[in-house]
Amino acid sequence: MNQTLRAIAGKFQIDGEINVVRPLGEGFINDTFIIETALPSSPNYILQRKNRNIFTNIPAMMDNIVRVTNHLKNKIIARGGDPRREALTVTPAKDGKLYYKDDEGEYWAVCEFIDDTIAYQKADTPELAYQGGKGIGMFQAMLADFKEPLTDILPGFHNIRYRFKQWDETLAKDPVGRAKEVAEEIKWIEERREEMLRFWALVEEGAIPTRVTHNDTKINNILFDKQGNVLCVIDLDTVLSATCLNDYGDAMRSYTNTGLEDDPNLGNVSMDLGIFKAYTQGYLSETHAFLTPKEAEYLAFSAKYITYEQVLRFLMDYIDGDNYYKVKSPEHNLVRTRAQYKLLQSMEAQYADMQRIVKEELERYA
Repeated sequence: MNQTLRAIAGKFQIDGEINVVRPLGEGFINDTFIIETALPSSPNYILQRKNRNIFTNIPAMMDNIVRVTNHLKNKIIARGGDPRREALTVTPAKDGKLYYKDDEGEYWAVCEFIDDTIAYQKADTPELAYQGGKGIGMFQAMLADFKEPLTDILPGFHNIRYRFKQWDETLAKDPVGRAKEVAEEIKWIEERREEMLRFWALVEEGAIPTRVTHNDTKINNILFDKQGNVLCVIDLDTVLSATCLNDYGDAMRSYTNTGLEDDPNLGNVSMDLGIFKAYTQGYLSETHAFLTPKEAEYLAFSAKYITYEQVLRFLMDYIDGDNYYKVKSPEHNLVRTRAQYKLLQSMEAQYADMQRIVKEELERYA
């Protein structure tokens, strides 16, 4: 396997002799490896086998990444930063393409490894939540004037009208006969349908603008320097044009949950308002200058929106027979559904406080 990986790495414009290629981390989507070069003067690299089942247009995905990182690098240079450390650098293949396609149809891509950095797996303190908000906020702020078109490599992503179409079709088919078992859970979805569609209509109409969004805002997709400062946002496979509220809402869904996404003990699950406030402070410290009044108005709502969408998707997959998410037991998606719903209920109960926090933080910049 190592010889195969070395051969694949050799297809790219690597600076220096390749010493070793070894696995790095346990990615849920892509297979990731580090390419170590022989000389200290040469950089190391990240090699990834892209998941072609999820990303059906990898050439367009790589083109999106380069368009976005080029824009970021220009902004970083203009402010006197280091574009090779503060933004991803894609390394082309020797034929000039942004990827290499092997004989089995697998797609591979390489970028420079950014060394001397710190990554966190969980933002479980207000301090880290603040930095996470600041990191995604910086990313969005530097791209707020990005005007080039991006290919939609994840059609329907966070589009609740598209999700309802899937939902209605799944309920109509009920392929494994589970719908009758979850009448109460189905009611949760239907009770909020119109509220969610009213929000999405604002996006469709352009009242809420479309911007460049990251779409995977976990804290481990932000690299920090040794002093604890935000350095670089990584893992740009999912970058696309959408409302920036999707990034904020998705971060809140993951950051503020006091339990696990699939916590069987619902008593563990709630929204931590302190983490919500800290992330919001970090996020608005970078984004307050470009957010429109309508975006600001729906910032808190986006946390409910994304969490609701995830309740729907887990329940839909359970009814459909567990075809999308990997499950560890026949009830796993149902456990996920109930845990995410408990988080949504906690957000709904604290919604007035969430709105107040957003309003107070924005007033600091008025």
